[in-house]
Amino acid sequence: MSEDMQFLPREQILSLEEIYTLAQCFSELGVKKIRITGGEPLIRRDILSLLAKIGHLPQLEELVITTNGSHLTQYADALKAANVSRLNISLDTLEAAKFKQLTRTGELDTVLQGIHTAIKTGFKQIKLNAVILKNRNDNEVVDLVNFAIDSGIDISFIEEMPLGIIDEHNRAEAYYSSDNIKQDLEQHFQLEHLNSTTAGPSDYYHLGGTNSKVGFISPHSHNFCSTCNRVRLTVEGRLLLCLGNEHSVDLKTIMRTHINDTDTLKQAIIDAMSIKPEKHEFNLHEQPIIMRHMSSTGG
Repeated sequence: MSEDMQFLPREQILSLEEIYTLAQCFSELGVKKIRITGGEPLIRRDILSLLAKIGHLPQLEELVITTNGSHLTQYADALKAANVSRLNISLDTLEAAKFKQLTRTGELDTVLQGIHTAIKTGFKQIKLNAVILKNRNDNEVVDLVNFAIDSGIDISFIEEMPLGIIDEHNRAEAYYSSDNIKQDLEQHFQLEHLNSTTAGPSDYYHLGGTNSKVGFISPHSHNFCSTCNRVRLTVEGRLLLCLGNEHSVDLKTIMRTHINDTDTLKQAIIDAMSIKPEKHEFNLHEQPIIMRHMSSTGG
């Protein structure tokens, strides 16, 4: 088991007002899409009011949320009302016992009910995200795709990123590439490559005879750094220019030093773009140089 989740003192994290101010600055600088991720963002108090404010920024074209699905039965209608247009839902397995083991406390039935509720709510797009590891859930890729097809939604398979120290598995031995998954799926489905993209890291295929797409996010096997146009803001107010590097700018300190000075904040954001690295240096056979886990990165 990896170490237990540690929660930061309140003063170390951005307030909802600070998050909104940053979202407003980014949108005024030309950012058209904002994704709220976690951990699990829906557990934060008053998150719905924040989403509603961000979702109604006049310059913003799309607000997306990544969730584990456990709160969707309760919040799907409110998310739609807040102008959330797309949902990304993490789902690595359809086996209840394995799901509980992977999530430690999660109930698969709760998540599946949340997915069905979200589908009925009528979001613009719902997509499953699945991280696949050898001898853990690689035998489920066909079942996961069939579930997506039956539900009328999309799915993306993600190669594990080497962030943070773990002891549950050896990353090199557990690595299961996008090419492996694609080969597994081609035995059951007709994959038609799509040239259109979402300006993100996914390489998409239409699943012939269905209304669903399957995407592959491949930081190891098919490096996408040359087309990456994304940055991530952590809950501590660090602007990460790349998940695979430590290049960052402390926007929280700038905000709290220059109170109500959005011009200085915007200039800091603009200046940060000049240190966005050209590529990451992920290596499965070495200890990660990035000590933060995805769950603590958030953003």
